[in-house]
Amino acid sequence: MWFAAVPAGADWWLVDSAGFRPACTDQKGMNMSGSDSGRCDAYLGRNAANYVPLSPLSFLDRTASVYPEFTAVIHGSRRYSWAQIYDRCRCLASALFRRGIGYGDTVSIIASNVPELLEAHFGVPMVGAVLHAINVRLDPASIAFMLEHSGAKLLIADTEYSDVIAAAAGRMQTAPEIIDIHDQNGSGGRRLGSQDYESLLQEGDNQFAWRLPADEWDAISLNYTSGTTGNPKGVVYHHRGAYLNALSNALGWNMGLHPVYLWTLPMFHCNGWCFPWTVTAMAGTHVCMRKVEAQAIVDSIREHRVTHFCGAPIILNMLLNAADDIKVGFAPPVKAATGGAAPPEAVIEGMEKLGVELTHLYGLTETYGPATICSWHADWDMLPLSERARLMARQGVRAFLQDGLTVVKPGTLKPVPADAQTIGEVLIRGNTVMKGYLRNPDATGEAFNGGWFHSGDLAVRHPDGYIQVKDRAKDIIISGGENISTIEIENVLYRHPQVMEAAVVARPDDYWGETPCAFVHLKASGAALNTQDVIHYCRERLAGFKVPKTVVFGPLPKTSTGKIQKYLLRERAKGLEDDE
Repeated sequence: MWFAAVPAGADWWLVDSAGFRPACTDQKGMNMSGSDSGRCDAYLGRNAANYVPLSPLSFLDRTASVYPEFTAVIHGSRRYSWAQIYDRCRCLASALFRRGIGYGDTVSIIASNVPELLEAHFGVPMVGAVLHAINVRLDPASIAFMLEHSGAKLLIADTEYSDVIAAAAGRMQTAPEIIDIHDQNGSGGRRLGSQDYESLLQEGDNQFAWRLPADEWDAISLNYTSGTTGNPKGVVYHHRGAYLNALSNALGWNMGLHPVYLWTLPMFHCNGWCFPWTVTAMAGTHVCMRKVEAQAIVDSIREHRVTHFCGAPIILNMLLNAADDIKVGFAPPVKAATGGAAPPEAVIEGMEKLGVELTHLYGLTETYGPATICSWHADWDMLPLSERARLMARQGVRAFLQDGLTVVKPGTLKPVPADAQTIGEVLIRGNTVMKGYLRNPDATGEAFNGGWFHSGDLAVRHPDGYIQVKDRAKDIIISGGENISTIEIENVLYRHPQVMEAAVVARPDDYWGETPCAFVHLKASGAALNTQDVIHYCRERLAGFKVPKTVVFGPLPKTSTGKIQKYLLRERAKGLEDDE
C-alpha cells in the first residue's frame, strides 16, 4: 500500500491504493486538520449546497418538471396532468397564504378520495400549515372535538357530508370558515361554506413561491386515532417522516416508474399510508374513487390498467365475495397491499387465484401507516399455496426505512426468543414514528417509554426473524391461565366456506376467567349454519381450550377503514353473560 497526504479544500486526505479516504491524523498521531476538536469534519458544515430539509413537497416539484404532460389524476370525467396538479396545488397554497394561514396553522378537510384531498396534501404544507384529514364516517361530536382540539383555521368540506358537518359546527362555540367541495362526479349534499373550492383556487397564484420547511421536523399533518374510550389522540407527523415513509413504500413494493394507483384505501387514513406522496414521487397516476364498491374496483382496474391498490382485508373480502360475473381474474396480475388485521389465510389464497399479488403490511397511525412488510423470498414460490398463505399471513420484518423493530416481554425491553411461541409486545423506532400526541405529553411519554414506540400489539418472533401479530394486548384471551390468540381462531373461521366475516373476543366466565366468543357473519348461502356446526368445525382444527364456547350470528360493526370494532363486540359479549 502507498499513501501521500494532499490538501483537499480545508481538509486533508490520505491517498492509497484504495483511493481517497479522510485522515484525522498523520503517521505520528498529530492532528492534520488544524482543528482543536480533532474531528475530520471540523470545517465541514451544513450549507445551501449540501443540505436541504427532507419533505415530500419536493416530489411534486420534480415530477411536474420532468413529466409535466403525464396523467397525474383520473377521477370520473376529470383528468389532470402533473403540470396542472402542480398549478392547482400552488394556487391553493397562495389562496391560503392570502387568508393569513401559515406556519403551524391547521387546515382541516373532510372528503372522499377526490382530487381536492390529494391536492391538500401538497397545497396546505406549502405554506407551512398542517393538514388534518378527517374520517368521513365520524359522528358530529367527534368532528367538533377534533376541529376544536386542532385549532383548525379553515375547513374544506365535501358537500356529500354537509349534514354531519353542519351538526358538528353547531356544537362549536366558534366554527372555522368552511370551503365547499362540490364534485361534479356525484358529490351531492348542500353547500355550507362562504365559497367553493374552485373559486378559492382562482384567488391563488399558480406561480406562488412556496418554500420547503426550514426544519424537516416541522409538522406536516395531523391524524386522530379512533378512540374507543375517551377522546381520540392527535398524532403529529413531520416532513422528514412523511418523505421517508413515502420512499419506503416505493422501495418495499418495488413500484417502479409510472405506477397506476387505485384509491381504495381512504386518503384520510394515516394520510393514505403516505401514498399520496409515494405515487407522486414515482410520477404515477392517482385513480380516485368516491365510492369503494366491487364493481367500481374491477371496472377501474380494467379501464385504467391499474397496477397497485391498498386496503384493509375488507376490500379483499369484497372482491372475493362479489358476483361471479364481476370477479374475473386480472391479467396481468394487480399488486395489492393490505394491512390492519392480518388477512386470513383463506383470503390470501383467494386473492392469488383471482390474479392479485398480495403484500402484507403492518403499522399504526403512530408509524405513518406501514412499519413492517412481509418481504417475499423467491424460494417460497415453490411451496404449496397453503404454505405460501401461511407465510404471507405474518407481519414480517421492518420496512425499508424503518430503523428498529423488536418483540419484547411485556413491561420490559427484553426481546422474546425467536421460537414462534413466546408472545411479547411489538416495539418500533425510527424516523417514521410520529412526533407525538398533540397537547398530550403524558400519553406521548408513555408511548415512547424506554426509547421505543410501544404499539400495544402482541406478537411472536419466528426463527427467521419475521414477526407475527397475535392480538392487541387488550384482545388476547386468557382462559384457565392459557393465552389464546383471537386471530388464530378467526383464521379457522374464515376458512369455512359459508363464513363471510368473523371476529373473536373474550367472554367473561366464572370458572375459566374468559372463554372465546365468536361473532360470525354468514354468506347468503350460509343461512342454515348454526352454533354447533361452527363449534364442531373449530374443534376439528383447534386445541380444545381454543374452541369458541359461544357463537353469535349477524353483521359485524366496523370503522370507516374496515376494521372490526372489537370493543363493541366485547361489550356485547359481556351482555350475553348478563342475559344468562
